[in-house]
Amino acid sequence: MEIFPVIDLSKLNGEERKPTMEVINDACENWGFFELVNHGISHDLLDAVERLTKEHYRKCMEQRFKEMVASKGLEAVQSEIDDLDWESTFYLRHLPESNLVEIPDLEEDYRKAMKEFALELEKLAEQLLDLLCENLGLEKGYLKKAFCGSKGLTFGTKVSNYPPCPKPDLIKGLRAHTDAGGIILLFQDDKVSGLQLLKDGQWIDVPPMKHSIVINLGDQLEVHSIILQPRK
Repeated sequence: MEIFPVIDLSKLNGEERKPTMEVINDACENWGFFELVNHGISHDLLDAVERLTKEHYRKCMEQRFKEMVASKGLEAVQSEIDDLDWESTFYLRHLPESNLVEIPDLEEDYRKAMKEFALELEKLAEQLLDLLCENLGLEKGYLKKAFCGSKGLTFGTKVSNYPPCPKPDLIKGLRAHTDAGGIILLFQDDKVSGLQLLKDGQWIDVPPMKHSIVINLGDQLEVHSIILQPRK
């Protein structure tokens, strides 16, 4: 079985830059996914975001999710359900304008942590886009400009929790899908393996790793890379 690509971003700063760039290029071409370690985001900040997210779910969202499950009778289903995503989620918009102050029930320390987290993710995303530019032979900043609309970049955070399911054999987590955006940065749970990707007709687990950031290249970036490929 192929080994899922895990990239140590700190190696870009030394003699291992060239082979690291080659690994990134291979991951982009053949996987569309890779996992980053030593990416520069503080572990303390990641721990705080994880803790505050779980606390917010328990305080503000868990009971509502249970009521939704009860209202739909999902605990008693006897046949497979294929039109439901089993997740409790909300969305934070950061760019072009933030909606952090508009989201109800967020405590101030959680808002502060998510704002700092978003700024760090934005910097990491811009760094990655420039690395992709380098591998594609494009000038620095090209891909960032390509994703800027009339109001600038669009950037947000989807916050998801996946509660225990009473019928795991009948109700899946998320339905198979692709992400429509440019580049997706995922901070996943490091204890429970749930994320999978389809490669060469097989579902492959994305390994949960403490303090890692999983990178998923979205549909828009794939379209840009196809357009930019040299003609033969």
